[in-house]
Amino acid sequence: MQRRQFLKTAGLGAAGVAAAPFVSTASANETYTWDMVTSWPKNFPALGTGANDFARRVEQLSNGRMRIRVHGAGELVPAMEVFDAVAAGTAEMGHSASYYWRGKVAASQFFTAVPFGMNTTEMNAWLYHGGGQELWDEIYANHNLKPFPVGNTGSQMAGWFKKEINSLADMQGVRLRLPGLAGEAMNGIGVTTVNMPGSEIFTSLQTGVLDAADWVGPYNDMAFGLHQVADYYYTSVWNEPTAVLEGTVNLDAWNALPEDLQDVIREAARASNMAMISEFAYRNAQALETLVDEHGVQLRTFPEDVMAALFESSKEVVQRQVDGDDESRRVWESYSAFQKVLRPFSDIGEYSYLKGRDGVGA
Repeated sequence: MQRRQFLKTAGLGAAGVAAAPFVSTASANETYTWDMVTSWPKNFPALGTGANDFARRVEQLSNGRMRIRVHGAGELVPAMEVFDAVAAGTAEMGHSASYYWRGKVAASQFFTAVPFGMNTTEMNAWLYHGGGQELWDEIYANHNLKPFPVGNTGSQMAGWFKKEINSLADMQGVRLRLPGLAGEAMNGIGVTTVNMPGSEIFTSLQTGVLDAADWVGPYNDMAFGLHQVADYYYTSVWNEPTAVLEGTVNLDAWNALPEDLQDVIREAARASNMAMISEFAYRNAQALETLVDEHGVQLRTFPEDVMAALFESSKEVVQRQVDGDDESRRVWESYSAFQKVLRPFSDIGEYSYLKGRDGVGA
């Protein structure tokens, strides 16, 4: 009965969205120029250019009435200060990843990725139709922010390692760059994790500050040259089965906008979100082929004992988070309930198809 009620509520929400198609009424009467600070190097592939794409869409949809100036990490504020800068009004907008702010808003991590959690399609469904966006809005409003999904990398690799991992014992003491709930799960199996901007990963691996690092996937990892400083590329997807990139708007600036320009931002965010998903699917495939065929990168998967330990540690991390923070509890209740609704169809749909599309197990 609870499941049927959940589906009914979600369905009404989806119908409400579908019943109100976007129509821009923006005119040239009043113009707005905003600054967007990001956690990415200026024009960095997909992440930085995704922020540019969003700004372009806003200007186009508003008929030039609204312009957003995009700033790379460090131009106006450091990469890891985007949240505070937008909340304070130093810039009207930010583009980053919500799990970077776990020290400020513990529940924020659930809006980027959950280890062994929902994939990209499922995550978008929760945000757009399952109440995820409303919870995100409510939590961020306490920090003078309005959030949106503005991009997604899709599933991310487990990372680059300087040494080969043959057992759980090999993970002990490894110094790994990995943020969010996944980083805490790695800590639980004996790994020491740190969070740092992507621009610092190459040097940290090169100088021995790090033994291993997660960044994104083949496309972005190759752009940073990580294959030059680590020999083994672990493809085991567990840490980020999806990775939502957030666009944040200073809430005072948001409330001062006319409704039609608020709609412009909503629709530009949605379009840029979907566009980045498609780009990563294509670019990652290209980059993986280049890494293996031209650079001789050695692909590896974690041993079974490592994956089993990470699964258990991830459950413990999430439970501690939920038990110790009321906002996290509320978000997790929504997230996990929605995942249970989607799981049966995901299993008989995409999962079943992927297993059988080559004629094996069909």
